[in-house]
Amino acid sequence: MSRKAKVVFACRECGHNAPKWLGRCPACGAWNSFVEEVDAGSIKPSRRAMLNTPSRPQKISEVTATGTTRMATGIGELDRVLGGGLVPGSAILLSGDPGIGKSTLTLQAAQRFAEAEQRPVLYVTGEESAEQVKLRAERLSCLSGHLYVVAETNLDAIRNHVRDLAPALCIVDSIQTMYDQELPSAPGSVGQVRECAAGIIMQAKSSGMPVVIVGHVTKEGTVAGPRTLEHMVDTVLNFEGEKFQAYRLLRASKNRFGGTGELGVFEMRQEGLVEVENASRIFLDEYDNSRSGCAILPAAEGTRVLLVEVQALVSPSPMQSPRRRFTGLDQNRAHMLLAVLERRAGIRLSQLEVYLNVVGGVMVEEPAADLAACFAVASSANEVKLPPATVFLGEVGLAGEIRTVSQMQARLDEAAKLGFTQAVVPRLRGENIRAPAGFKLVQLGNLREGLERFYLVEG
Repeated sequence: MSRKAKVVFACRECGHNAPKWLGRCPACGAWNSFVEEVDAGSIKPSRRAMLNTPSRPQKISEVTATGTTRMATGIGELDRVLGGGLVPGSAILLSGDPGIGKSTLTLQAAQRFAEAEQRPVLYVTGEESAEQVKLRAERLSCLSGHLYVVAETNLDAIRNHVRDLAPALCIVDSIQTMYDQELPSAPGSVGQVRECAAGIIMQAKSSGMPVVIVGHVTKEGTVAGPRTLEHMVDTVLNFEGEKFQAYRLLRASKNRFGGTGELGVFEMRQEGLVEVENASRIFLDEYDNSRSGCAILPAAEGTRVLLVEVQALVSPSPMQSPRRRFTGLDQNRAHMLLAVLERRAGIRLSQLEVYLNVVGGVMVEEPAADLAACFAVASSANEVKLPPATVFLGEVGLAGEIRTVSQMQARLDEAAKLGFTQAVVPRLRGENIRAPAGFKLVQLGNLREGLERFYLVEG
């Protein structure tokens, strides 16, 4: 390594470089995010350049498009979120809280993929020894003859293993433990994460081998390291779940080869992660319609419809500024709904504490949850039970009007399949919606009209 290496300062959040330390990043606005790094370009030309093949500009009409055949991982919920399976040469970043099950998911996927393809799969671990991985593989019954494991953190050694073994799939767990010996900074730093990820991704794309990169998350829930890491990969998967619950949710926040609206549901058991096909029944296991403040929402996650319970608790406040706590719903939207209830429906909430929760640790961000949240709050505030076997679906506007939402037919069909007989929905204005057999639609034009109909406010 040259002793005349140039020192720069890089932002941990976005990777922006500066010649001197700055208190605030001019690119992303983060405070105290600059760390000292060695400019890799000042040491020697990038070794990744050797993997590039010479190219020339082409007319887009003359570019030959080759068909891409997806490869199934053997885990249906994972394939659903990926858009149908792995794409050759793709780079996938899997992030999640510590202990959520990232290593378990990748090891199970590696074993099933190896058995299905009958080709070698390489599992690179930088946090555990090969013996520790073997113990977990025995517990999960993942002892495939085509699954190879190596405990390594050196980038050059990993690339040599990939070149010699030529695996059908490579898993790197985790990218924050890898290091490039040409860079003097510690593993996990901005420069190391960026260079190691770029080297692995370049080799994967040049060989057509898909690679899954496991990434740590910060206390704020974002992927640790430079934000450019998420731009470099093709797909970003987020593994979520409550620490004290057995259910795990897998979402895609970025997917170049498919949609980002799909949701995968798993249950963590002693034998590993088990796919949950009918998640609605699990989330509704303890639903009791004899209590006030409980409303059922058919939430759409991509092509899947999940019926979840929205609970509300309204109680007098001993403080001058009543507390508001929302779990599973967008904070700003929930505050807006409380204002609409007070102003448009006449429910006085300004001196009351309001708590809203989506049961099961599910995060619902779509506006379709507005009506269920409003009815749950009104039910709790007046201690009036909502009608049994009823779902609530609709967006609430600032004027108190109820607007239609997407995938109405699929939501109603799923509700009817699970035994519900009635749905409170927006007034249908020309939509071709067919009510399932024995199913009743209660159509509303505005929020106050609906609350009066169910005796939640005085007419």
